[in-house]
Amino acid sequence: MLVGVGPLTAEDVVAVARNGEQVEITAEAIEAMGRARKHIEQLASSNVPVYGVSTGFGALAQRHIAPELRTQLQKSLIRSHAAGAGPHVEREVVRALMLLRLSTLCTGHTGVRVGTVQTLAALLNAGITPVVHEYGSLGCSGDLAPLAHCALALMGEGEVTVRNSGRGDELKSAAEALARRGIVPVELAEKEGLALINGTDGMLGMLVLAIHDLRKLLDTADLAAAMSIEGLMGTDRVLAADLQALRPHPGQAVSAAHMRDILAGSPIVASHREGDGRVQDPYSLRCSPQVHGAARDTVDYAATVADRELASAIDNPTVLDDGRVESNGNFHGAPIAYVLDFLAIPVADVASMSERRTDRFLDTSRSQGLPAFLADDPGVDSGHMIAQYTQAAIVSELKRLAAPASVDSIPSSAMQEDHVSMGWSSARKLRKAVDGLGRVLAIEILTAARGIDLRAPLEPSAVTGEAITKLRETVGGPGPDRYLAPEIEQATRLVMDGAFVARPSAHTNQPAERDVLQETRRENPAKRHAQRDRGELA
Repeated sequence: MLVGVGPLTAEDVVAVARNGEQVEITAEAIEAMGRARKHIEQLASSNVPVYGVSTGFGALAQRHIAPELRTQLQKSLIRSHAAGAGPHVEREVVRALMLLRLSTLCTGHTGVRVGTVQTLAALLNAGITPVVHEYGSLGCSGDLAPLAHCALALMGEGEVTVRNSGRGDELKSAAEALARRGIVPVELAEKEGLALINGTDGMLGMLVLAIHDLRKLLDTADLAAAMSIEGLMGTDRVLAADLQALRPHPGQAVSAAHMRDILAGSPIVASHREGDGRVQDPYSLRCSPQVHGAARDTVDYAATVADRELASAIDNPTVLDDGRVESNGNFHGAPIAYVLDFLAIPVADVASMSERRTDRFLDTSRSQGLPAFLADDPGVDSGHMIAQYTQAAIVSELKRLAAPASVDSIPSSAMQEDHVSMGWSSARKLRKAVDGLGRVLAIEILTAARGIDLRAPLEPSAVTGEAITKLRETVGGPGPDRYLAPEIEQATRLVMDGAFVARPSAHTNQPAERDVLQETRRENPAKRHAQRDRGELA
């Protein structure tokens, strides 16, 4: 993958963070970095104090640093800021933040030497991942502590993990890991330490990964809801395109179309289309497109923020094209923190609705003829009773995680940094929430599949049938009670891998409608309103 002066894509981040794709710095970026470095070197040789070049940091910025102490200044900055605590952060998160910092450095707006940036790329390509800790970032002045741990590894200090085939990740000293790969540690020069840590890369990396996962999970949520409609003898009439068009939210239209396609041709749904005395399905079935669709729209908004951040060059001070080196506040994490917190709300709500659908399967007064708790011999067997407890526990936790971190702020650095974003905390809780949503959906799919199997000889739709077949490769069907935890874990793995993301176009003659809905989803609403005002739209 080429990393240059232009922005990375979200797909680039996922490829490097999760799949270990190699990176290469473009010639254009090398040239841009060289130009910016000349400006820093000129300032370093002058008597004009420049923050990060010839001064201390934060509340210590008033002290002028003599030239002979400036290398020590950068080393001291990294060592003192590598002050994280707690469990190790996931490898994919650290690789994402390393890549994103590399991308900013390649813009030529940081003043870092080319060799320093090439060493960072070499660590990524060698699979050397600095140890970063759970706690330490306030999300202002960037993700200081997490990035400082990465910069420490560039200096050949601290701890790293190295991925070895068949042996997992091995913990090593940075000095040993770099030496084994022939990578020479960096001797930091003026401004380099500050440029390596003054970014929002950790929280942005986690945002990009969460968006990637949520797109799959929301498709899976549509499948789970459709399976529950089948298994609970619900109706698909509420999914009709003309009904959905009365409330033209793009995400709602996509989810409704998705669920229509999944249920197309379902013998179970057709079996009670006439003569069903129920007037309406409960909200957890009937309103699934509205809830899932709102979540989709929230993810789309978060993606627009992520795209803007991917196109940003975050540093302080920043080297401008005309050679000026200016202090700024672009490192503040608020734009990312807000959407990280925002996403935690629909994650909790989609999971909450999923749990309600699961609960209906287990209650004989609401399950339309299914045995209590879907048990083989109710009383002797408990069926899925406690699986729903597990869902309920996760949903309760997700509701707590939906409380925003970004409304909090603890001043630091002797009140110089008196308002912080807490965006790292927003990102960490969102990662936990996304994992919880996957587990909740897995339990709904397990339960709905069991309920559908118990409707035999009635058969599900082709898409639902494929999903159940996929599940039955590793998880058995209805029968006496058995050890359930491994089955939940197996279903969760399939959910998180995207194995249950339906491909309804193979089973329906409505691809054109779906394409129009997807195009509506991508279209700029402001543009449509302007066109309508000009009379260009009917």
